[in-house]
Amino acid sequence: MKNKFLWKTVTTSLESYNHQRIQHWDSVAENMAHWRPWNQAYHRRLTEIYQSLIPPGLRVLDVGCGQGDLLAALRPSYGVGVDFSGNMIAAAQEKYSQLHFIHADAHQLNLAEIFDVIILSDLVDDVWDVEAILQKVTKLCSPSTRLILNYYSRMWAPAFAVVEWIGWITPQLPQNWLVVEDVANLLYLSNFEVLRNQQEILWPFAFRPLGIFFNNFLVKISPFNMFALTNVTIGRPTPVSIPPEKTPTVSVIVPARNEAGNISDIYQRVPEMGRGTEIVFVEGHSKDNTYETIQEVLAGKTRQAKLIKQTGIGKGNAVREGFAQASGDILMILDADLAIPPEDLTKFYAALISGRGELINGVRLVYPMGKEAMRFINFLGNKFFSLAFSWLLGQSVKDTLCGTKVMWKEDYEFISAYRSYFGDFDPFGDFDLLFGAAKLNRKIVDLPIRYRERTYGTTNIQRWKHGWLLLRMVLFAAFRIKFV
Repeated sequence: MKNKFLWKTVTTSLESYNHQRIQHWDSVAENMAHWRPWNQAYHRRLTEIYQSLIPPGLRVLDVGCGQGDLLAALRPSYGVGVDFSGNMIAAAQEKYSQLHFIHADAHQLNLAEIFDVIILSDLVDDVWDVEAILQKVTKLCSPSTRLILNYYSRMWAPAFAVVEWIGWITPQLPQNWLVVEDVANLLYLSNFEVLRNQQEILWPFAFRPLGIFFNNFLVKISPFNMFALTNVTIGRPTPVSIPPEKTPTVSVIVPARNEAGNISDIYQRVPEMGRGTEIVFVEGHSKDNTYETIQEVLAGKTRQAKLIKQTGIGKGNAVREGFAQASGDILMILDADLAIPPEDLTKFYAALISGRGELINGVRLVYPMGKEAMRFINFLGNKFFSLAFSWLLGQSVKDTLCGTKVMWKEDYEFISAYRSYFGDFDPFGDFDLLFGAAKLNRKIVDLPIRYRERTYGTTNIQRWKHGWLLLRMVLFAAFRIKFV
């Protein structure tokens, strides 16, 4: 092998630093057949991780793309790879003609495009100025763009030195060895916020049975995650409020089964928000006169509203049918029992248009609630599921079953398109949205509200039957989100 692989001199300028690394990676590209067997297990697992985070069919930019293998594996609708090694780019263009590759230095990145996802895989360890690259990347983002980067754990530095000396891995020049806090700070300085961090890969070797146990399961559990080889950070552009000229419209979906006594109040009390608010009642096979009551209330309507006769069964189905016929830019769910005051929807609206969150989740477990609002067993169950889901999703979710959730319609449509990944057995609709938002790396924000006793009718929740179903859903989601 060539001596330039062992060149460890620390350079003092961007020009000389890049010149050294271009020579290095051009040489690596020429000898890739030698190094690929040693690196194959690591890169295969890294590809699996990125595939679990990025659905196919998106616009993806891979900065530091190498020979384009990761970008191609993600099956983007439009994929662009950038690398400063001419040999790497030449190999990528030959292998993946359906993708676009650019020979350029990431420090000088100058694209006039917007991407859904931007990848910096094993890049920040190896560049001169991480912040400068992040500043360039910022210009390629919309508010919904997700930045995903992975970087080696400092704990593995001694091991890297040994296996590199033996010749088992691609030789490395001096590395930056950033820790999670360093990356979070650099993202903050570059107008990004961290959505979540996760530790990945305990077994970067070729024996796959051990790899599955260590990398899919053990590394997800404390304290074993402390020994992970790579950190993965998911970020999004720092949120900005919606400008007044782009004020959105709102649809409030009200699933209503045996709630005749609350319909008039709902109609009168749902506030007007944005450029206009419609109420979408979805009547679900009531045994009282709920359907007829909604018809009567809407007969002399003075505001935008509609009535849908539910064709399926369960609240989850009612929510999906309501969302399908909603015309608003923002979708809201309001339970017809009025345990959550309709007036509080303005808080959810403000949180969403401020950009602070992309799924605003109501939380009933912060403020004192009405005496008969929630049974003690139900309260304990909600606490358990909130802990389980916070761990599963990597974001705080203090109340999974609060009926009030608010999100952008375009995000819901994205979630709906990938619903088959989790299956279609959620009877409530809450987990469908939580799982989907987490899978698509959307920001979930808890919003505390006061939970009151219902004044009409009885709950449709069967706590033991539905509790067992929820537990099954948690276990199912664990193997779709966490242990992948």
